Amino acid sequence: MRPSSKPPATYEDLKRVSDDKLAQIVDGELVVSPRPAIPHQHVLSTLGMDLGPPFQRGRGGPGGWWFLDEPELHFGPDVLVPDIAGWRRERFPVLPTGPFLTLAPDWLCEILSPSTAGLDRVRKMSIYRRVGVTHVWLIDPVGRSLEIFRADGDAWKRVSSSEGEDIARAEPFDAIELTLADLWLPNPETP
Repeated sequence: MRPSSKPPATYEDLKRVSDDKLAQIVDGELVVSPRPAIPHQHVLSTLGMDLGPPFQRGRGGPGGWWFLDEPELHFGPDVLVPDIAGWRRERFPVLPTGPFLTLAPDWLCEILSPSTAGLDRVRKMSIYRRVGVTHVWLIDPVGRSLEIFRADGDAWKRVSSSEGEDIARAEPFDAIELTLADLWLPNPETP
């Protein structure tokens, strides 16, 4: 936790943030970010199209998962919003209808941006490990890379990384191949 002379942020503080911003409470601090840029949104959309059919719907894959884009997760005083999160249906048979979730996902993905990469890599990863997330992907649309982390006791173990146009089998979704080139927007210089 970061030392601060200010009182911890509350959910009421978070709700006062305008809808054109993304607000989270991390270690008692209200963290407000701009909405993601287009390369970030493209990765999120493409990843959902790649994972949804085989893992949520069971088309061409094993099924058995729920996926949500930007779910609001409440873990005690922390309110986090990963880019995409997934729960095994065996742990979470029916999704609730409320505005937030309190059950830690089995997997989540943070799409890094220059302004939030440190927050995602350090403070949020620490909270995710503490609440029981078992897999985290970090995707960098600018650096064109994918890092896969698996829970290992109280820490994270980086189990693989891929970049550029690699074809990846990324746990826990290694039943399919991911073509990383599909995640990236074309360079403006190339057709």
